[in-house]
This record gives sequence, C-alpha cells and structure tokens, in this order.
Amino acid sequence: MKSVFELTFLLCTLPGLAAAQIGSYQHGSVVRMHMGDCLLAQHGFMQAFGGPAVTTAQDACPEYTLVSNDVVYIIVGKTSNQLIPLAEMIAFRLRKNELDVRVDDAKRDIKFSIKEMIVRSEWERLQRHIDQQLRAAELRRAD
Repeated sequence: MKSVFELTFLLCTLPGLAAAQIGSYQHGSVVRMHMGDCLLAQHGFMQAFGGPAVTTAQDACPEYTLVSNDVVYIIVGKTSNQLIPLAEMIAFRLRKNELDVRVDDAKRDIKFSIKEMIVRSEWERLQRHIDQQLRAAELRRAD
C-alpha cells in the first residue's frame, strides 16, 4: 500500500515540477546586436538622493534585439563579455526586472537588463515603415 501511495504521489508531482521548470522559459531569436553603453545598476534611494552620478569611462556592452512570439525586447549586457549567438532560438525568462537568458552550453542563465520592450506587431510595423523610408531615399538618390 505504501508503494502505491508513493508511486501515485510521484506521478502527480512530476508533471507539475516539469511544467514549472519548462513553462517558465519562453523562446525567441536574437536578430540584432551592437555594442553600446553599459547600463548602470539602479540603487533606489541612494541613487535618487545621493547627488550627481560620477561618470567614468566604461566598456561597451552588447545590446541585443530579442524577438519572441508576442514581444520584442531590447536587452543590454552588464559586461562586455556577455555574448549571445545570433539567429538561434534561445530560452529566456523574465525575473526580478531582468531577462535571464539560457544559452545551451552555459552552466547557468546570463542576466541582462531590459532597455526596451515593444509588442511584436508594432515592432514589425515600425520595421516596414523604416524599410519604406530607406527605399524612398534610394529612389530619390537614383533620380
């Protein structure tokens, strides 16, 4: 009887655990990368009332455009060595105001700051508008 109870308990809890681990990750593709300024960490009260921030020379940090099914994220690495492969499907999740990215060969998630988020349909509309503007400019130069 004890083994039947343990087996039933195990079968009931495993799907829930697997769903919690797998379901928390979303999938997307990195379509753009460039090096930009590193975002400084927010320190709440001390940063707001501590006076002017001291500017120091910083390394350039990678900035990525990550396209998921519904949302497009602009994310910034915290250091210059946080690199993600382009045009590959990656797993990510939102966690504590950051975006954690799981790269296949990494032992743990890489944390990125979220610079911007936009609904994918709006982002695609903006991309089409930019393409139209570029084509129009090329036609004007050709004349």
